[in-house]
Amino acid sequence: MEITQVKVFPVEEEKLKAYVSVVLDDCFVVSDLKVIHGPNGLFISMPSKRKKNGEFKDIAHPVNRETREWMERKILAEYERVRSEAPASRPRAIPDAQPEEPQREPEQPEEPQREPEEPQHEPSEAAG
Repeated sequence: MEITQVKVFPVEEEKLKAYVSVVLDDCFVVSDLKVIHGPNGLFISMPSKRKKNGEFKDIAHPVNRETREWMERKILAEYERVRSEAPASRPRAIPDAQPEEPQREPEQPEEPQREPEEPQHEPSEAAG
């Protein structure tokens, strides 16, 4: 079995860091995995649903530790890659950095304003 695709959807929450979908062998998708920041660092939470008693039960999960660790390595590597390529949506502290000037749209040359035209009067026949 191979993980042939990993899609990471980062979020900005305290513990939840991303939603993830994986494709296995180009033919089976598992969605709603989560990257969670726990007390011991990042880990992957498998898709689950809440039972009537309030507990969560995994819907899909690896059947052994070796497979779980392998999946976790692949998913977390992709999560880190996506995170490093993401535009700087959150502020990062940079020592001695000056605040950035707000970007302005380039100024467009103004069209010259024309003087209002005076109404043209036809010569009156009465003048003479």
